[in-house]
Amino acid sequence: MAAPPEVTTKNLTGKYIMNKTLSDDSDDILKLQGVSWFKRRAISMFTLTLVVNHYADEAGVEHIDIQQTLSGGISGTNEARILDWEERSQSDDVFGAVIGQSKRVKAEEVEDEFLKSGWTEDAVEDGLVLTVARSDTPKSGMEWRAEQTWGFEELNGERRYARHVRFTSSNKSDGPIFKHLYYDYGESLLAVIYTFMIHISPSWTQLI
Repeated sequence: MAAPPEVTTKNLTGKYIMNKTLSDDSDDILKLQGVSWFKRRAISMFTLTLVVNHYADEAGVEHIDIQQTLSGGISGTNEARILDWEERSQSDDVFGAVIGQSKRVKAEEVEDEFLKSGWTEDAVEDGLVLTVARSDTPKSGMEWRAEQTWGFEELNGERRYARHVRFTSSNKSDGPIFKHLYYDYGESLLAVIYTFMIHISPSWTQLI
């Protein structure tokens, strides 16, 4: 399902289901990140769903909280992105010890052509979400870096939420890996409530 026009990089609240047919296979990246064969096999067999809550705190700083689940209700790695470009450490069962940072950025400010290109006009106008995650090498023993830009693309006549991924690893000497990830849109209960509240009271967004 295509993403509706009111869902933008400034309001990503909603539910997104990875479209495996359209997306590139990321198994090679997962392997370089040290993810076991068993976990990679499970990820390949199930469908990933993202439930996103996008809001600003009292200081006006954007937060993007993402609950990930695999089909069958299996919990995945959750994301808590704060768009202030501060480095934050976390550890989870899939990727181990990781350091991440996120911010909103203009497309022309992104250096890599793959990360900056292919977006819809509204995504370019509103700005992309840029995230960087890298292995916490002293803790994990791994050395890799994943850069992503988030936005919307027109694909086969449909507007879709997309992520562009540029991945590098000390175990891969022949250059970066580039991936496209595409998602179907499906409204979550949270998104329905959010849209309803905006409809009856546009000033409600100032309270969250």
